[in-house]
Amino acid sequence: MLAAAGLLALSGAALATNQSQQRQQGRDANQAAKQEARGGKVDCRAANQKSNSQCRQDKRDTKQEGRQEKRDIKY
Repeated sequence: MLAAAGLLALSGAALATNQSQQRQQGRDANQAAKQEARGGKVDCRAANQKSNSQCRQDKRDTKQEGRQEKRDIKY
């Protein structure tokens, strides 16, 4: 009985560790997307290729892709 309880506790700890790693990977992906979006907008405006609204939309799209990547990691 005690061995079964110990095994159950260990499996719960392993699951928590796995979820923690997935959350961290998701955060890392999200932060990377934010940094990429910031850099992309600055480059867009510096090159004067598009209007500010078009650069903003590109930034939004990049951030949304990062959010989707985070969802893919977590779920």
